[in-house]
Amino acid sequence: MNNVQQESLRDQKKNRRRLQILEIARSIIATKGLRSLKVRDVADAAGCSVGSVYNEFGDFDGVILTVNRETVRALTARLAGIPGEDTVAQLYGLAETYLEFFAENANLLRSLFEHRMEDDRPYPDDILQMVMDAFALMHPPLVRVLPDADDVKIALLSRTLFSAVHGIISLGLEERMVAVPPQMLRQQVTQFLDAHLLGLGILPAR
Repeated sequence: MNNVQQESLRDQKKNRRRLQILEIARSIIATKGLRSLKVRDVADAAGCSVGSVYNEFGDFDGVILTVNRETVRALTARLAGIPGEDTVAQLYGLAETYLEFFAENANLLRSLFEHRMEDDRPYPDDILQMVMDAFALMHPPLVRVLPDADDVKIALLSRTLFSAVHGIISLGLEERMVAVPPQMLRQQVTQFLDAHLLGLGILPAR
């Protein structure tokens, strides 16, 4: 075996270990929550040393951030798939899809918002931008239904709607409190959008 082949095998092994570490970390977060994720548990499950985990990701924050990036990419892809032919239906569809994604991936999505960097380091700009890009998917339909609003108002409205829907869903799915049944939670989200869009003049008064 020549040096090129040996290097290729080492790279393949390194990639497999990296993917294994990520899958283990993702599984722990998804089933038990971010607070249950420990570097020693990940290393033991992957059959490697803690040092190997750090070598792959720089530090343990690197593992969590990589999982979080995958989560927000998956969320954005789901939201981006909502049809836009009917603008109002698109707004409701974005909220409905967010509810479905949150219900399926509650702990992974909470990790995105709960994670704090070690030593109070700033959160990576690229993930913040990815989250803002997800917020911004509400921007085009709002522009269509509020053509006279400026970009600043639309951006703030997008953020407000997204944050409010997130809060309703997050609290509704919180098992440590009184969890809201899925159908009732769906109704609450719809009622919030009804009231807000009515107040903005997007929906006609009934």
